[in-house]
Parts: sequence; C-alpha cells; structure tokens
Amino acid sequence: MFLFVGLGNPTESYANTRHNIGFKAIDALKVRFGASYISKPQFFGDLYKSQNALFLKPMTYMNNSGKSVAAVANFYKPEELVVIHDDIAIPFGSVRIKRGGSSGGHNGLKSIDSSISPEYIRVRLGVGAPKPMQDTVSFVLSNFSKDESECVLKLVDYAALICEELLSKNLDEVSQQYTSKKGICAENG
Repeated sequence: MFLFVGLGNPTESYANTRHNIGFKAIDALKVRFGASYISKPQFFGDLYKSQNALFLKPMTYMNNSGKSVAAVANFYKPEELVVIHDDIAIPFGSVRIKRGGSSGGHNGLKSIDSSISPEYIRVRLGVGAPKPMQDTVSFVLSNFSKDESECVLKLVDYAALICEELLSKNLDEVSQQYTSKKGICAENG
C-alpha cells in the first residue's frame, strides 16, 4: 500500500495559498480513487483510503507535518511514502519527481525528515518564487493570482496523474515521463 501525503495548512484562510497545493492534490486524488474517510484522532490529520492507497492531509500545520505522517506510517506500514508539496526553487507550473534529498528549507519536509527519514518520493510542484526582497513566508502563504489559478488546476490534476502512475510503474520511469521543466501550462496549454 502507498501513502500519499499532501502538505498544507488547515483552515479556510490557507485554502488557496501556494503552500496548500499539496492539499489540493490530495483532494484530487481522493476523488480520482473514490477514497473513503477513515481518520482517527491519533493520526492528527484527514486520512482517506482506497483499495490500494492511503491519502493524508496533515492537520498539524505545515511545520509539524511529520507528527501526522509518522503516526499514519507507523500504524499502516506503507510500502512507499509519496509527499506532494510546493516548491519555490523550480519555475511556476513545473514538476520534479525524485526520492530523497534535502528539505531545501521547506519546513514541512524538515518535519517529515526528522520524524521518519528523508528517503521518500517527493512530487515537487513549482509555485513560483518570491520577488527580490520579498519575504519567503509571506510569499508561500499568499494566494495564487487569478491568472495562475487556471494553471494550478492543471498542475494539481497532473500531480494526481503522476501519483496514479507511481502505483504501477517504477520511480525512474515516472520521473522520465512526467518531469516538466518548462511548466505544464507552457507545454500543454
């Protein structure tokens, strides 16, 4: 069984922020797989299950995501952990897929790394980068612009497709086929 985790922050005030693109991907996945809600308080998040996968939205706030991920992983012992998250180091709309690596300053990844290990699959979604002199925290907690929102829908669907492919193909194959350096909106739209 795979455990797919989308990183974000709970509450409606964060729903459309760049930092919550992982939550949006999980919402798309749970619909795509017809997943049912199975969460318990000890999971510290919203957990959904389909026939062959688990989908988690940690409700611990980004900086403590590892608490929820570790609780679910320790209970279910998934064969693979896949974390979907925002990334300001790659261009807006781009996708990178890899196993392990550094957190790149992402506090959600730091929390998971310290709670479990850094050796999990990362689906990195480019959300743009702050302008010079712009605070990174305020940037990732800002909403997508109206122009960006259409691309975000495509990006979230693309991330869900990648996750579905990971269930039946190896990481290298999926990475080769679905890594998008220019941005999916530039390539497909």
